[in-house]
Amino acid sequence: MSELNYNFPKTKAQLNQLVADISQLTVIIHQTHWYMRGSEFFRLHPLMDDYMDELNEQLDEIAERLIALGGSPYGTVHEFIENTGLTEEKVTFGQYTLKEYMERLVKDYEYLRDQYQKTITISGEEHDDPTQDIMNGFKEATDKNIWMLKAYLGKGPFDD
Repeated sequence: MSELNYNFPKTKAQLNQLVADISQLTVIIHQTHWYMRGSEFFRLHPLMDDYMDELNEQLDEIAERLIALGGSPYGTVHEFIENTGLTEEKVTFGQYTLKEYMERLVKDYEYLRDQYQKTITISGEEHDDPTQDIMNGFKEATDKNIWMLKAYLGKGPFDD
């Protein structure tokens, strides 16, 4: 029987990936929050606050888990941008419709969902059950956000 390795190097690296990605997604949502205009503004504007709050809670728990494993979470904007898989784009008023903003968020949330799934797989391979449990809950919440955003766009949860 092999001994378990409690160092979790791949899990720690993937958790830091999530720190960068969630930090960037929060910026993207904040940008959407500030630059959106249109007939659905009053309904979607507060929803962006809810999304940012949810992501900030997830970010804090991920960073704290990373520290508990002996890792060091990224802590600068430079590190976030350098390591995220999400894009950075300057937008202007009127550049996107509300529908286009929501389509962008679907794409970005699908990326985050895939990163959560990757973390679930990696932490499972390294036998880090607590991290895997945390990620399962975050993936479930992300799946729900994708479903709701797609429903707003008139699509089913698995429609492109």
